[in-house]
Amino acid sequence: MKNSLLAHYRHALETYIDAKDNTKPARIHEAFAPEAVLTFSLATQNIAFPSRSVGVKAIAKTLVGDFGLRYSHCRTYYLCASEALVAHERVIDALPWLVVMREAAAGALRIGHGTYRWTFDANDAAPRVVQFHIRIARMDVIDDPDGALLTRLQDGLSYPWLAPGDLAARYGALADDASGSFAFAREFAQPAR
Repeated sequence: MKNSLLAHYRHALETYIDAKDNTKPARIHEAFAPEAVLTFSLATQNIAFPSRSVGVKAIAKTLVGDFGLRYSHCRTYYLCASEALVAHERVIDALPWLVVMREAAAGALRIGHGTYRWTFDANDAAPRVVQFHIRIARMDVIDDPDGALLTRLQDGLSYPWLAPGDLAARYGALADDASGSFAFAREFAQPAR
């Protein structure tokens, strides 16, 4: 895979994160083709999405508009160094991710992980996403009325690219905290597979 093509892919992935995490629906149009298809597979009952969204407007509504109404202070991390990103035949497969966000209405922290599968079109000059599959392996809901847990979980993490070893060290240390408040972090210290 040519480095220039990988640079375009990285840019698309970073654009998606900026759009979703910072509630910027117009940015979805920069990364996704007009006819793109979004699909989900959920291994948890703790979050719900439509199983399929077709077209960039529907994707922006699902991933930014509707999502942003419910969740805030969202940070989504790619559990991979940006320079280690690999694509085969226009596909980035099984890219692990971690999300840490707030559900204000419930006074809760949401922490989850899974994998992404990205498929790009054949436009080498400005490739866009034509298929995007989000697999949510786990999503925990944890009482956090003042957002203090969320802040500690996000502090010190490289964003949006996070080396798995850095995550393991940070969340391992939090899980070992004498208070026991972060014991759940151990479940998220390793990328989902």
